[in-house]
Amino acid sequence: MVHVAGTNGKGSVVAFLRAICEAAGYVVHSYTSPHLVRFAERISVAGRLLDDHELVSVLEDCEAANKGESITFFEVTTAAAFLAFSRTKADVTLIETGLGGRFDATNVFDRPSLTAITPVSMDHLSFLGNTIEAIAFEKAGILKNHTPAIIAPQHAITSRVIEDRADQIGAPLWCFGRDWEAYTTADGIQLRDGDKTVSLPPPSLLGPHQTINAGLATICARRLPNLPISADALAQGMRTAIWPGRLQRLDSGLLAAHLKPGWELWLDGGHNAAAADMLAQVASNWNDQPLHLIFGALAARDPADFLAPLAPHARHLHGVAIPGEKTTLGAGAAVIAARAVGMAASEATSVTDALTAIARAADGPGRILICGSLYLAGAVLAQNETPPNGVVSEKHSRII
Repeated sequence: MVHVAGTNGKGSVVAFLRAICEAAGYVVHSYTSPHLVRFAERISVAGRLLDDHELVSVLEDCEAANKGESITFFEVTTAAAFLAFSRTKADVTLIETGLGGRFDATNVFDRPSLTAITPVSMDHLSFLGNTIEAIAFEKAGILKNHTPAIIAPQHAITSRVIEDRADQIGAPLWCFGRDWEAYTTADGIQLRDGDKTVSLPPPSLLGPHQTINAGLATICARRLPNLPISADALAQGMRTAIWPGRLQRLDSGLLAAHLKPGWELWLDGGHNAAAADMLAQVASNWNDQPLHLIFGALAARDPADFLAPLAPHARHLHGVAIPGEKTTLGAGAAVIAARAVGMAASEATSVTDALTAIARAADGPGRILICGSLYLAGAVLAQNETPPNGVVSEKHSRII
């Protein structure tokens, strides 16, 4: 079992690692969060998502075992995933934490095969603490005695916190910069693993940050006990990993049909300052066409923190409310935040309305980036493509 914590990139690391292991012929379970369109996206059993009947069955079993005691949404969904995994054999199980790590519902394994920590940054302050030290301490809570931990690039303070915790409990670390490195090259990715070098093809997931995520997943794959991974499997995993809503180009579907020839439509669910910095890096290379933003976020977040890095690169922003989300930031508040960081902005009643307004006002092709929240990304994917058939019973609607 591989347990993955961190702020950004956890899901991408799991996606790469799953693709690598499946390319090597192994049976893989995985548990990730949140879902975008359908709850069952969180639980992959032997490479297959549970259908609604199976999902309801494991949820009913968990509810029965809980005997009416208090339990959170994430706790019961985690229990359901682990129960489903226990009923089907697999070679490797990949677990992504929800929040933090130390008190996370997934942190119940005494001896995983590996742990991994992606880059840690400021996020979920009301749960994890309002300093980088406090957040790093929570993330480092997944480290285990005698269990190797693969560590992505970190802030110096974060590195110290992780190393201190590892020293206390006897967890061997394999750290970026010291023990491994990953670089983008003209041909893909060059990975240094100790004194060995591995060449990888360009990853299927886009963006400069995916070099680190792909490298971290590859280092983990090379250290899975008793599961040899060939160079061909590593390469195939790089090419085939899928993780929707993360710098995803929408070139087909109902929303994409609104575009005129020459336009591009992109979607990203990143929602914190670190994700915005990544998107700004991408946008800095999109200087051949004007960039238009469609932005929606949760009300609990400061939209200016997200929008400030993007302001120099965007011609205009359309603020939208996230459909069906009670805690959404209003479109008007999004526009106020955008204007406060120097961006031209206007309100839109929906993503479709924003696409229509952009097309009407533009004097030529451009790029459109829908961003600000995974909840918005899920709504966009649901609107762009017909979701899977099947309706979960009303009894379980509070969970699913």
